[in-house]
Amino acid sequence: MMGLAPVRVGTGAQHYRAQLESADRLHGIQFVLHLFALLFVWNVFGSRVPQWLLAGWSAVSFGLMLLQLHGSRLRLHSDYAQVGRRDILGQGALVGAQGLLWLAAMLLFPPALDAAALIALWTLASCLMVGAAVTYSALPLASVGFLLAAGSGAVLLFERSYGLHLPLLAASYALVLLIGSLKHARAFGRQLGTNTELADKREVVSLLLREYEDSGSDWLWQTDSLRRITGVSPRFAATMGVTPADLEGKPLLQILAGRDWETGDFTPVLRDLAERLKRRESFSNVVLPVEVGQETHWLELSASPRYSDQGDYIGFRGVGSDVTEQRESANRIAQLARFDPLTNLPNRLQLSEALATAIDAVMKWNSRCAFLMVDLDRFKSVNDTLGHQVGDKLLEQVAARLIEICGPHETCGRIGGDEFAIVMRDFGDPVRIAQLANTVIDILSQPYDVDDNLLYIGASVGSAMAPRDGSSTETLIRSADLALYRAKDEGGGIHCQYEPKLHIHAEERRTLEIALREALEKDQLHVVYQPVVNARTGACEGFETLVRWTHPEMGAISPAKFIPVAEDARLIAPIGEWVLRTACQEAMHWPSDIRVAVNVSAEQLHNHQFVACVISALAQSGLPAHRLELEVTESVFMREGTVATQVLDQLLGLGIRLSLDDFGTGYSSLGYLSRTKFTTIKIDRSFVVNAAKNVPEALAIVRAVVALADSLGMATTAEGVETEAEVDMVNALGCTKIQGYFFGRPMPAEEARQLFRRTGGISAVA
Repeated sequence: MMGLAPVRVGTGAQHYRAQLESADRLHGIQFVLHLFALLFVWNVFGSRVPQWLLAGWSAVSFGLMLLQLHGSRLRLHSDYAQVGRRDILGQGALVGAQGLLWLAAMLLFPPALDAAALIALWTLASCLMVGAAVTYSALPLASVGFLLAAGSGAVLLFERSYGLHLPLLAASYALVLLIGSLKHARAFGRQLGTNTELADKREVVSLLLREYEDSGSDWLWQTDSLRRITGVSPRFAATMGVTPADLEGKPLLQILAGRDWETGDFTPVLRDLAERLKRRESFSNVVLPVEVGQETHWLELSASPRYSDQGDYIGFRGVGSDVTEQRESANRIAQLARFDPLTNLPNRLQLSEALATAIDAVMKWNSRCAFLMVDLDRFKSVNDTLGHQVGDKLLEQVAARLIEICGPHETCGRIGGDEFAIVMRDFGDPVRIAQLANTVIDILSQPYDVDDNLLYIGASVGSAMAPRDGSSTETLIRSADLALYRAKDEGGGIHCQYEPKLHIHAEERRTLEIALREALEKDQLHVVYQPVVNARTGACEGFETLVRWTHPEMGAISPAKFIPVAEDARLIAPIGEWVLRTACQEAMHWPSDIRVAVNVSAEQLHNHQFVACVISALAQSGLPAHRLELEVTESVFMREGTVATQVLDQLLGLGIRLSLDDFGTGYSSLGYLSRTKFTTIKIDRSFVVNAAKNVPEALAIVRAVVALADSLGMATTAEGVETEAEVDMVNALGCTKIQGYFFGRPMPAEEARQLFRRTGGISAVA
């Protein structure tokens, strides 16, 4: 602040200007004070001090006063342009020179003065010192220069004749003024620094706001105390589709209300905003619709009230943005979150909410509600044969039919895939559930015309009613799902209502699945072997490998129970691989002409890695490929795709024999018999039993199968032969091999080995 050291250019110029402005504001008072001091000197000391000395001293003093006045006028005229460190030093030099001039007066005038005149001179110097300390408090160099010079003169004024008391008093007085002046200068400097920092911050904030408004999608807005828009942002005007002049001075609420301004029919959001403006309350993220031309835009506004330095309310200032795109995106997301994008029906989430609302009404009003799950039959074949595009169009037509079926008290929706659901509310007679379900089945089973394709599908329905079948959303959906599962299990195309035993059955299956997942690891599974004999000689030609499960708590569990569970739980593949490896290793203990047959599931054959698994089992056991026979059922060919056929061809290429199990019980087709070279066709026990009872249809089927197999070069195995009469019958019909209890029940490996220690063939052991 003294100007003795250089400072940063920008900051220094601001500081120098503030210092000089502060001094110049009081310079007029200082000029009058010095002029009064000159007059006082001439009036008091004019007759006591030599005229030439007093005139010269006065001329120099007046000249210094004029120089300071001239410098102050120049700075005011130029508005303090180009002020700098030199001006601070120059002003300090002039004021310091004045102090030295008064020092000279207090050294030169006393010889001619008496004691009263000395006191008058010291009093005058003290007044000038106070004036300098006040006037030049922002210019510490000037104030220090004057106070040091004038203070030194006051000390020397009394030193000669009045001892040390008055000089000490004068020195103390000057020191107090000097300290006070420096402290004031320090406070002024701090205030100046703070103001400069605040100005810099305001400038930065202003730049950021301008940059924010120029580069971003948001804009600034403000109103006066009457809620009229002022200082309109160009971006705000562009958002409203007008010019800034069109908005300037308009009431904010009129702009936001649009055509509703005349009628006063404001939206609730706009009414709330008006109340906040009226109460002068801050608000943020208020989103409201605004008319822009012929379109509706959504604006988001935030603002706070403004107050003057005196505390008077002067309006609002805030920020706004056009969030139309975000609003539309949010609406689309909400639509996707609650509606199926393909059919535009309510999705699983909205159906669950509708069901929850219906259940609440049931609990409150003691009424009824129901949940129906609808699954399309044969829809997968449409996708696989005609493609997903046709399948999607078919689903759209299904959705349209469901909408026509449902009345005002029903809500239909799509759960996913080819599954739909209906929520029934407030119906009186429970018979209405069956009526609606049957109507759904009938209507959805009508033919569809999709892209010139006439399509036929069906529907299965499972239903559950609250509060009888459940009092929560999850329970009712689960109950309807169990009922649907039963409808599908019974062939589809029907409606099944939930029954408690379905839940018991489901829990049993779940328990069985959990236990089955541990069975393989805990060595609870074991393999048994049932002999397959030559029908004419009775000699054992091989064994069919069968898996059994003995649980430590549930005991022996029938394959008819756990094999379907294993298939549903995707456990059949690891179990099947274990059986295959076990059977191959056991077959190595048998004579070299005895084959081992292993059942293979459709899931295994639809896995490209199955061939590698078979090769690995043969390699590890050392069993020749021609001694392994794999048994498959017709269900393998019911799945879409050619993976199973390719796998079977690869297995045949390895020299492995193939057997078609349970022939005639499924969707028998001669097509896959011509495509795949099976070694054996196995005739199901149901035909054997009926043929032994001389049922004409059964006898005809067995004869046809034997004739078909002979013509294709395949062997036939009659399954489930238990009596001598059945043995005679299958021999008479020409079956090649026989398998059944008459020749042996499924037996452990050790018992199977014992059979080969006998001589001759296998006789009846059952």
